[in-house]
Amino acid sequence: MRKGNVYLLFFILALFCVTLWVVWPGTDIFGRKDFTLGLDLRGGSHLVYKIDMAKKDPSQSDVDVIEGVKQKIERRVNAYGVTEPVIQTIRSEDGDFILVQLPGVKDIDEAINLIGKTAELDFREMELDQSGRMVFDEQGMPKWQALAIATGSDDKEKELTGKYLKPNAKVVLEPQTNRPEVAFEWNDEGAVLFEQITKRNLQKPLGIYLDGVPISWPTVQAVIKEKGVITGLDLQEARTLAIQLNSGSLDVPLELVQNMTVGATLGEDSLRKSLIAGIIGSVLVVVFMIAYYRVSGLVACLALIVYGVLTLAIFKLIPVVLTLPGIAGFIVSVGMGVDGNVLVAERLKEELRAKRTLQAAVEGSFRQSWTAIWDSNITVFIVCVVLYWLGSRFGNFMVMGFATTLFIGTALSMFTQVIVTRTFLRTVVGSHLATRPSAYGVTK
Repeated sequence: MRKGNVYLLFFILALFCVTLWVVWPGTDIFGRKDFTLGLDLRGGSHLVYKIDMAKKDPSQSDVDVIEGVKQKIERRVNAYGVTEPVIQTIRSEDGDFILVQLPGVKDIDEAINLIGKTAELDFREMELDQSGRMVFDEQGMPKWQALAIATGSDDKEKELTGKYLKPNAKVVLEPQTNRPEVAFEWNDEGAVLFEQITKRNLQKPLGIYLDGVPISWPTVQAVIKEKGVITGLDLQEARTLAIQLNSGSLDVPLELVQNMTVGATLGEDSLRKSLIAGIIGSVLVVVFMIAYYRVSGLVACLALIVYGVLTLAIFKLIPVVLTLPGIAGFIVSVGMGVDGNVLVAERLKEELRAKRTLQAAVEGSFRQSWTAIWDSNITVFIVCVVLYWLGSRFGNFMVMGFATTLFIGTALSMFTQVIVTRTFLRTVVGSHLATRPSAYGVTK
């Protein structure tokens, strides 16, 4: 046996042991103990928003507005702690859309509340009559002025809104009542405006509005400059508001046009059925390969085991978000690996029928089948790229998952076909474990 083949065999065995350890249940790699499952397998929320471009700032381009909305939604979702969210923009003749998929988030109302609000914070002063008394509406509720206005550092009148907030809002507990509050801090310009507004509203309520809806109206107890708190919220509301304020207000309103909740039961059932189908298919392939091609079929099956473990390790390390179509792409790539090994095994039989030595037949089988293997895999690569582009273009995450796993699987199947299978066959031939042509499926 060639020394180079011995080194390659040890490398493959070492690689197999490492990747098997990576995919072993419970192994913690970079903080990941399990595979990353997509929305259809893990369950979660699927939301599609239409962007109201009619209300954008005329000075901004459509592309800038869409990208700004996407980035702010990403900051909100990431701050909320959702793992592996999918956030994509879709441009079509029907308008501009934002696709948001949140694996693990089952409360659809909670997801909508977090993402969809414009989160434009503003402050309003109470409306007073000429005698300085409060003015009430027909329902007996106090009336509020449109927006609190003060003079900025440049001597111009400005409305006090959330755009002057620093991105460091946080949830705190009021010491005496232990109730949650949102503590916020102004930048230099906001501090100038807030100081004037609190000074003229001492011992009066100051309305705090979010997207035009009153959320709190605390009484101003002292002149406040840099910092303040928002009260009247429960813990979840306070947490969501802090995230929204820190991510910044959306540049344009969003209209929810589609929402869907995927249950974990459906995902577990789909995953279980996919695994059963994959196991049954793999067993049938192994039985056929060994029965028809004998030793070369057994070698191909061993190479496929190496391929499967290596591919799963890559999926876990990247990590690849596994969806149901993604698992289908992996199974299809297994078929591609079998196809390449069938080409090699059939060519080996032809070489042996031509009365060549076993070693020469093995080398010739790989040399003669390489062109067909290369062409078939390159075709699959092109299809994967096209499918991924179309999936990202139209926001179809299932197509993207299928294309991703099929591409990775096909690339690794080429490695096992060309390197692993050939190394194993050379090892068998060099060790003289099977020397008769019948051991390789040659019956005549």
